[in-house]
Amino acid sequence: MKKQTKNWTTSDIPQRNKGLAVITGSTEGIGYEDALALSSAGWNVIIMGRNALKGAATIAEILEINPKAKVSFEKIDLADLSSIKAFASRMIERGEPIDLLINNAGVMTPPNRLETADGFELQFGTNHIGHFALTAQLLSLLRKAQDARVVTVSSIANRNGQINFDDLQSTSSYVPGKAYSQAKIANLMFALELQRRSEKHGWGITSIASHPGVSRTNLLINGAGKWSIPGIMRRFFPFLFQPQSQGALPTLFAATSPEAKGGLYYGPNKMSETRGFPTIAKIPEQANDSEVAKKLWEVSQKLAKVTF
Repeated sequence: MKKQTKNWTTSDIPQRNKGLAVITGSTEGIGYEDALALSSAGWNVIIMGRNALKGAATIAEILEINPKAKVSFEKIDLADLSSIKAFASRMIERGEPIDLLINNAGVMTPPNRLETADGFELQFGTNHIGHFALTAQLLSLLRKAQDARVVTVSSIANRNGQINFDDLQSTSSYVPGKAYSQAKIANLMFALELQRRSEKHGWGITSIASHPGVSRTNLLINGAGKWSIPGIMRRFFPFLFQPQSQGALPTLFAATSPEAKGGLYYGPNKMSETRGFPTIAKIPEQANDSEVAKKLWEVSQKLAKVTF
């Protein structure tokens, strides 16, 4: 990224009067901030989540802030491949090109091993396989758009992440943080591999990764629980976390800035990427292993029952 004369904020998002953005996990947290900022900039935004009532409340909140916002809700459960397929089928029937897909939804460190509807470990199955399947099934609509972008949200937890092909689903041993780190390094590797394959096959899609640093969302409380150590830190020491609106900036930069480049990774610029304004983030060495990324792609296609 070129040196900035000022810190990038939502006021730098280019205004537009068209363009469809699809955002997973956007009824709260980083995804909500993405939806609010993009709809305020003129995008037609599809908010996605598991709870229709929560979706309606989110739309009402955005419309109260910006009555002219073009927002709608689609129900989807990224922990259920049949739900993902049903959503993609609705979108394909609609036929509208998708200009922007933000793979944002996430599950973080549930204390006990849980499974998705298809038998995957919940974090790997939701955070990675769910988004992998969704992107594959929306590929035709992304290719139909001009200069579509896919932004996949990872985490600084990926720094310790390793893809364990011998125990992808953490069946032999489940350590919450370790499973989360694996899912998040998988997110980053998917984003990088998608860019390589788009360039190779001429898909015309720009794939970028981002992370929010350490932000004040409900992800910790919803996952690990409010009385877990991370949950207690989030509830009683909120000053250690930057606001979720600040945490959304790297994703919004990746999604909208003319300076954002495919195959790069964006995060906050201060305190070891835990807070601040968008800048190029450091990619962990293991995420640059193209052979592992290729194998992960092939394995993911089989697990998600999709092809690109």
